[in-house]
Amino acid sequence: MKNREAFKDADAFQKHIEGYFGVEFIEEAHTAAQNFSKMMAYYRCAMMEIETKFNVLNEEFSLRLDRNPISDIKSRIKSMFSIKEKLQSRGLPFTLKAMEENLHDIAGVRVVCSFPEDVYTLADALLKQDDIKLIERKDYIQNPKPNGYRSLHLIVTVPIFLAHEKREMRVEIQLRTIAMDFWASLEHQLRYKKEFAFTEEMADELLACANLSAELDARMDALRNCVQLDKK
Repeated sequence: MKNREAFKDADAFQKHIEGYFGVEFIEEAHTAAQNFSKMMAYYRCAMMEIETKFNVLNEEFSLRLDRNPISDIKSRIKSMFSIKEKLQSRGLPFTLKAMEENLHDIAGVRVVCSFPEDVYTLADALLKQDDIKLIERKDYIQNPKPNGYRSLHLIVTVPIFLAHEKREMRVEIQLRTIAMDFWASLEHQLRYKKEFAFTEEMADELLACANLSAELDARMDALRNCVQLDKK
């Protein structure tokens, strides 16, 4: 195929592309791209709804507890390439229908809390809201993964209100403490660093660090309880 520079104007280039691929193919690809962009916008809206709910809860609890239970809120949307790879790994087609029905973590919100008790307090407060529907709950704090990973995972649906419709969108929520987030971030960097082979000894050391992290959380929680008792 000739380079675009070989054509004098955009119309000539467009006609050449249509002649090469076919008008019907170009139109279908354009429509698919538009529909994908629209769907990802819906997921971003759902993600923002969840973020807003947690910000409101953080403000409320700051008045009640005289401190902010949330240290940080992070969010992300899966890329088109990650979505395609995940669908293909499950033997599913790369379609909007397959995305909506089979992938629960396209939109993700991570809530980093000060103390372990805050994780459950915030999760319970969110799930009590009448527009939030719980789809799945996995507690990796009470039941850590074999590698030491700890976090509370929730899959929920939240409504987004558009100009002419309301849609229920799924969002994955991860709630964890500062210590859990610190460990998970560094574990990911170490485990998937391409320049080095990840050994069994390194895995054992990371597990030991995860246990130390859990002990730190427990001790900090105990100190928090002492402070609260003193205030009374």
